[in-house]
Amino acid sequence: MTKIALITGTSSGMGLHAAIALAKAGATVVATVRSFDKAGELNEAAAKAGVTLDVRELDVTDHGAGEKLVNAVVEQYGRLDVLVNNAGRGCVATAETLDMLTIKEQMKTNYFSAVALTQAALPHMRKATSGMILTVTSVGGAVGQPFADAYCGAKFAVEGFMQSLSTVAAAFGIKVSVIEPAAVATNFVENVQRDDAGPYADLLAAYMKRTEGAFANAQSAESAGEAIAGAALSDEYRFRWQTSDAATTFAGMSLADLDGSKVFEATRSWTQG
Repeated sequence: MTKIALITGTSSGMGLHAAIALAKAGATVVATVRSFDKAGELNEAAAKAGVTLDVRELDVTDHGAGEKLVNAVVEQYGRLDVLVNNAGRGCVATAETLDMLTIKEQMKTNYFSAVALTQAALPHMRKATSGMILTVTSVGGAVGQPFADAYCGAKFAVEGFMQSLSTVAAAFGIKVSVIEPAAVATNFVENVQRDDAGPYADLLAAYMKRTEGAFANAQSAESAGEAIAGAALSDEYRFRWQTSDAATTFAGMSLADLDGSKVFEATRSWTQG
């Protein structure tokens, strides 16, 4: 049976490639973009791959619009089998230099949007006694990192929400999982929001030098997208997936770090020139 999949944040990067990979695997894919003006790269990629996507416009921070879209997908296709919460937003700043608006924006995109779409999908999946909800988090959802206070805070929050939900949803045949990419070769470094570092400028410069190196040797967006699609359609159930061996190793550093010393020592070196 053809899977009906809804994936957010597909205008570029791994979201774009995940949408293509889902379609190539035989799913009917509803792919959302913030604005149709940003759908050009996605449409070109779909044409090149020889697949058809149902491209919809959605600002994931508009929860009413998200609920309407989920209901419209179910009305048109009869069900929703897979929800991939992929839309996300980066931020580089530390606690003293962050303003509350920036922190709230991180939560709106990286946490509340995934929660709201999950809530919208659950009644339909519960009635069908099946479904897959996969949220793209980050290794930053397992490992807190310098100058990612707001970003990692939101990613930790969404992982906690989804892990708490997972066993309850499973009672109704619904799989709830997260998938954690490490560095992915996108324009993240160029586009990420940055605030004035003030007294932390030297530490930030050292961190960004290290980060630029990591992204220069990163997993390709296509490979990460394929991993997301594979997890979304897998018959195997795991709560936590990663998109690469490097991501598995990195996330594992925190998940086995009972006193926090491994993460502290590893990440402290990132801010030292």
